[in-house]
Amino acid sequence: MIKVGIIGATGYAGGELVRILMGHKEAEIKWYGSRSYIGKKYADVYQNMFQIVDAECMDDNMEELASQVDVIFTATPQGLCASLVNEEILSKVKIIDLSADFRLKDVKVYEEWYKIEHKAPQFLEEAVYGLCEINREDVKRARLVANPGCYTTCSILTAYPLAKEGLIDMSTLIIDAKSGTSGAGRGAKLPNLFCEVNENIKAYGVATHRHTPEIEEQLGYAAGEKVVLNFTPHLVPMNRGILATEYAKLTKEVNWEDVKAVYDKYYADEKFVRVLDKDVCPETKWVEGSNYVDIGFKIDPRTGRIIMMGAIDNLVKGAAGQAVQNMNLMFGLKESEGLELVPMFP
Repeated sequence: MIKVGIIGATGYAGGELVRILMGHKEAEIKWYGSRSYIGKKYADVYQNMFQIVDAECMDDNMEELASQVDVIFTATPQGLCASLVNEEILSKVKIIDLSADFRLKDVKVYEEWYKIEHKAPQFLEEAVYGLCEINREDVKRARLVANPGCYTTCSILTAYPLAKEGLIDMSTLIIDAKSGTSGAGRGAKLPNLFCEVNENIKAYGVATHRHTPEIEEQLGYAAGEKVVLNFTPHLVPMNRGILATEYAKLTKEVNWEDVKAVYDKYYADEKFVRVLDKDVCPETKWVEGSNYVDIGFKIDPRTGRIIMMGAIDNLVKGAAGQAVQNMNLMFGLKESEGLELVPMFP
């Protein structure tokens, strides 16, 4: 059995990690870390775990934890993992970080967008960007994985094949995305109160959202060129889900079958990527509670553009599910172990 420690087990992503790992045949959680609830029973924080989890919450002592487990998930705010990790810890344990601390290779870009000093830039080169469908072989060899963000997972996978094949003009790419409120975390914040969110939809982080450089960097690797794009997120009154709608100019005239063949080239054998049938647009309800990414597209011959659409559950494929998928690869397990989650509907 793989011994697991979670730092940040009482946030939404941490809670989802617990839920998924409870159904994992090869993993056992040994440490439920939560600075806010030290000594409190985990099931008292998440009552859905009553008579399922008997453990108490512990602290975030990564050095002590590293000697007790095989892998540590850090589902924590930006900056914490980088402030705790060191070479001695990485020599003992694998780390999957759900924050942005190791996603961007350029420390200056990280500090510009996240407005904090990076505490462990020496590990940026080594860290593997944990988008399994793209970096699978590198993940298998990694000891430090940067789990991608939720918006970025959806945005990158939706456009990746077309960027890789040069089918879209990257300078024209615009990404419009909507997320449920769980993406903002479990902390109490005025803009996330029920009365603020219900019966409302709003854009935020316009031209400044910190997932922008992550999307640009990864799609830039795919396209083989520097990518600068517009990414605009929106908050919608639902618990879970992300829908990304992406627009770009086509570089040549194609039909639906041509584009579908490009997606199939990259995703036909991918367990968790579902490219939908012609004229079917993804919906967040179709992936809720699952590790799937649903992708659809529509060619607009009138404008010479293609509209790409992707949907994920932000807490599963956008966070905890993807982290477990990375863990499975790192330990040589079946990639889908613990993730055979049928989407919930309604």
